[in-house]
Amino acid sequence: MLETDKVFAGSIPEDYDRYMVPLIFEPYAADIARRAGSLAPTAVLEIAAGTGVVTRALAPKLSPSASYVVTDLNQPMLDYAASRQHPDSRITWWQADALALPFENAAFDLVFCQFGAMFFPDRTAAYREAKRVLKPGGHFLFNVWDRIEENIFADDVTNALARIFPNDPPRFLARTPHGYHDVEVIRSDLERAGFSDVVIETRAEESRASSPRLPALAYCQGTLLRNEIEAREAGKLVAATDYAEAALAERHGGGEVAAKIQAHVILAVT
Repeated sequence: MLETDKVFAGSIPEDYDRYMVPLIFEPYAADIARRAGSLAPTAVLEIAAGTGVVTRALAPKLSPSASYVVTDLNQPMLDYAASRQHPDSRITWWQADALALPFENAAFDLVFCQFGAMFFPDRTAAYREAKRVLKPGGHFLFNVWDRIEENIFADDVTNALARIFPNDPPRFLARTPHGYHDVEVIRSDLERAGFSDVVIETRAEESRASSPRLPALAYCQGTLLRNEIEAREAGKLVAATDYAEAALAERHGGGEVAAKIQAHVILAVT
């Protein structure tokens, strides 16, 4: 992962929430919120909350007496998430680094993270921090994307951009969001962090959009792929988005489009 793979700023948080969340994140947000809610936690920590799609899904499932700390490394993403959330006295917003959580030992009975682990520069260190702040018997719940070939729109966009930037293809999607998919590596990282009870489930969903324009916009302008495109050639973002749209339309048609997305869901117990 490059250092630029972590800089969610400018218009990216808003575009991310507008395009990416409904395209690929909402189905898994509902799933992880259901799993988290079923554990009946009373002290919850969310890591790498992004624009708050899981926060919005989980908050109604928690008990009135629960405490819910929502964190993200990127203040612009956290600010946007807070702006989208209904007022809720149970929720505290906190900028925090997953590798150095500013919380006491054994403070939470649930720590969870939706699609954030891929961005951790030292995953075992982050998992060790999650374990540190968990109470004995607490749960660590998170998900990560499977390999890019199992996530069709992302793969299509990556391949399209490789054709228009053949000398230096933008590889952000394959490198980072889809770069941490080996379940044995994930299990090993958790075990090194001190988790011994680990269950991993692979879950497929469907990504749907009203036209191929939406996934083209989502990936090219609503993720950090945008930074890579703009770094390749100034003023090329619109043309690259148009090209990705044409490639998606050629494969999936010009009307409503749908394609497979796939992720791993991991539950570890202290």
